[in-house]
Amino acid sequence: MSNTNEQVRLNKYIAECGICSRRDADKLIEAGEIEVNGAKAVAGMKIGPDDEVKYKDKVIRPISKKVVLAYNKPIGVTCTERDEHAELTLGDVIDYPVRLNYAGRLDKDSNGLLLLTNDGDLIEALMRGSNDHEKEYVVKTDKKIDESIRNRLENGIFLKELNVTTKPCKVRLISDHKFSIVITQGLNRQIRRMCEAVGLKVEKLTRIRVASIELGNLTSGAYRELTHKEMLRLYKEAGIETE
Repeated sequence: MSNTNEQVRLNKYIAECGICSRRDADKLIEAGEIEVNGAKAVAGMKIGPDDEVKYKDKVIRPISKKVVLAYNKPIGVTCTERDEHAELTLGDVIDYPVRLNYAGRLDKDSNGLLLLTNDGDLIEALMRGSNDHEKEYVVKTDKKIDESIRNRLENGIFLKELNVTTKPCKVRLISDHKFSIVITQGLNRQIRRMCEAVGLKVEKLTRIRVASIELGNLTSGAYRELTHKEMLRLYKEAGIETE
């Protein structure tokens, strides 16, 4: 915690421990998965420097070093640490000494850039839709894309299943069956739904950028730590002050 002489909200403390975002921390508290001094935690409570917080029967403490990885997620890997129904999860493929969570998931059938971090505040900031962080994808489709389809995608598509119209976005044609798209939302399977609404089927969907962090030439299944310069820029984009 930034000042150990002051009390802080429990959800903020959990985020600072790298367990999850503050929003998900509230869910853990409501589910009875957090203990403070041996008793079940309650929503909205604050804790001080002498309080003991446990998650899954283990004492948790604020992280000493913030880590952010850029990971090239292969198709077939499910964005979760554990899932008995998933054939392959992040926990199966990422071998890193620090507990990490993803900041903005990719569905099982998509590949590309996934940011992994132990900083719950960064996860919260990057996943908050109101912050309008850009995410860029390259999409390959089964049918030819023309200017009329490009314009429809760019101007916003009404998604009947979600009862929402997507925000205007940037679409650039790469070839007859491939385009890049930059969105600032994170609706469930948004790009696949948008393509379906204009008569296209996605054959391949690859995320190549999140905010200022690019996939680059990172090979499938590999990860790297962000450089200090990248970290500073990403935190600035997320609106988080760094020391």
